[in-house]
Amino acid sequence: MNKYSISLLIFISFCTFFPNSTKADVDMKLRRIINLDGVWDIAEGSMDAMPEQFAYRVPVPGLVDMSSPDFFEVGIKSARREAFWYHRTFRIDGEIPAFAILKIHKAKYGTKVYLNGEWVGEHLPCFTPGIFDISRFVKGNGELNDLVIRVGAYLDSIPKSMPNGWDFEKYKYIPGIYDSVEVILTESPHIVRAQTVPEIESETVRVQVHVDNAGPAKQMQLEYAVREACSGDIVARGTTPPQTIADNRREILDFRIPLHDCHLWTPENPFLYQLELSTGADVMQVRFAMRSFCFDAETGRAILNGNPYIMRGTNVCIYRFFEDAARGDLPWRKDWVKHLHEKFKEMHWNSIRYCIGFPPEFWYDIADEVGFLIQDEFPIWSLSEWPDELKSEAIAKEYEEWMQERWNHACVVIWDAQNESVTEETGKALNAVRHLDLSNRPWDNGWAAPQAPTDAVECHPYFFIRDHFQDKRFLMSELAHTSGRPGVRDNQKQYKNPIILNEYAWLWLNRDGSETSLTRKVYNNLLGPDSTVEVRREIYARLLAAKTEFWRGHRECAAVMHFCGLGYSRPGGIDRPTAGATSDHFLNVEQLEFESYFERYVKDAFSPVGLMIDFWEESVDAASKRNIPIFVINDLDEEWRGLVRLRIVRDKEYDCEQSHTCSVPSLGREIVSFAVEFPNKTGTYRMIAELVGRDAKPVQSIREFSIP
Repeated sequence: MNKYSISLLIFISFCTFFPNSTKADVDMKLRRIINLDGVWDIAEGSMDAMPEQFAYRVPVPGLVDMSSPDFFEVGIKSARREAFWYHRTFRIDGEIPAFAILKIHKAKYGTKVYLNGEWVGEHLPCFTPGIFDISRFVKGNGELNDLVIRVGAYLDSIPKSMPNGWDFEKYKYIPGIYDSVEVILTESPHIVRAQTVPEIESETVRVQVHVDNAGPAKQMQLEYAVREACSGDIVARGTTPPQTIADNRREILDFRIPLHDCHLWTPENPFLYQLELSTGADVMQVRFAMRSFCFDAETGRAILNGNPYIMRGTNVCIYRFFEDAARGDLPWRKDWVKHLHEKFKEMHWNSIRYCIGFPPEFWYDIADEVGFLIQDEFPIWSLSEWPDELKSEAIAKEYEEWMQERWNHACVVIWDAQNESVTEETGKALNAVRHLDLSNRPWDNGWAAPQAPTDAVECHPYFFIRDHFQDKRFLMSELAHTSGRPGVRDNQKQYKNPIILNEYAWLWLNRDGSETSLTRKVYNNLLGPDSTVEVRREIYARLLAAKTEFWRGHRECAAVMHFCGLGYSRPGGIDRPTAGATSDHFLNVEQLEFESYFERYVKDAFSPVGLMIDFWEESVDAASKRNIPIFVINDLDEEWRGLVRLRIVRDKEYDCEQSHTCSVPSLGREIVSFAVEFPNKTGTYRMIAELVGRDAKPVQSIREFSIP
């Protein structure tokens, strides 16, 4: 994508979400933002010597493998280079004001900045913004500014004492400036950041603003206006009491704004507000929502806006998708990203874990707008191989930068400190910073101990992992004797925290229908060595749906989130990480076309009003009689009434059919029992349960069994 199309998208997005922004009560022209996204020059070289020529071109934001011409061996350890050097020029009209700030939203691995031949500074973290004071180096009045940014070529470019995004199932670690770059120009006093804290019970929003003053002491009143983001209508405005800001000091202003009859944000109704702040010399816009979120330690439920809320969702592994052959510029196309989230909505998902890493920042804007609850996972994954050099102090610094960047997003409801890592360091780090989030969001601490009773514990009950590592087949019939509360790790069993189940299948297929490096034995055990793509895809979808029904139907988890909605697809009959370990369910990722069996079976398994046939046997005796329980669950905030139908089918012919009326209270579950006499003929059958409501097509649960 070139710089002109990026700028157009930004303009269209701004006009769409803030249509009446020109009518602001505060003067929003006081701050100038120069967007530096577009096509940059780039060269490879050493870490220390700036190249003399920049013969390649690359988009920003993007990754180095998008350069023209191509570089060789990008994303792997290579003797060809130690670093990549980005270069571009820009001009600024008029004088340089008191504050001139360069913000590099995200880049890896390690960022070093030179402006007009002078070294400006360095920011080593790879997943949080680099913010540089360029006041002493930048030129105004239309003079040419020459900007050079160096990034390391591989993840070992940063010290071992810092998180680097290691992933046991990644093959390439592709460097680049993968989020936007901008220059911020403002006079003093300058608004450094603002945090909005929704207080829905009192219908107020608490606002904490950090203001810097460059120069002598001065008196200041902070002016504010709150608008509805879509309509632009002002719903509140005012000023803070006057106060004196000392010379060259930072002050923190803390105040509340009443928002009478405010609209609450939910995934079903993602209503957003915009806060506009002005010091008289600088302005800032902050989008926020009136929304509260926590976990209830007693019930194990998520609580959204004071009410229990059932989380259903998926995962996005953006850094794995970065190495996908079909990726191209998709992660930076706002239309594609919005369509992706809308596609997820069609699957009845209301939650996403952005897994082992953060996408570009506008993804969070889209999640705010489309309506998703985001479990935001910091990219740390070490299993039990925790590096000795990585200590809590360094992690906490990055956690702080992460939180400051993201705490105004309505979608971000869970800070996730790490994935599947056994360590005390992330717990120490999160405890050092959690007080900074005035909304007091809950945390997830991966495989380490939870740090508060209302924090979540994530659980990954991979039953089919046994096929891969022990070469011992898992049978779905074992679910008949399996607890509906997933087991946690030994070091977490003493805690009774709410459970987030965000990985559970271990049945992945690549987009071409081939097994991944972790599922070859699984499908050999399920289907034998000569199975077809069609058969594999169908059994994958049916088993994933059945496991989803199992975990949802038992109502023991605060969240059930499938893995994964977006990742890589890297076929190959070899082991990880060279071959892919996991995959998503797309046939065409650019067009966002799901595999049809997945869409057919798994969409029903995540239906807000869903069902589970509590029958797991693979074979039954002819003419035998059983009571078959059907679990009916209701995630809605209103009672559901309808019909539960049970059929046994062979070759599209009904062997038997029964039905019962059923009503399920809000957020409740009912179990309907059917007395069934099985057919007396040998063969393969399907048991199909359906929910038939007033205004929706039937939702199905399906089990396949044989009569020998």
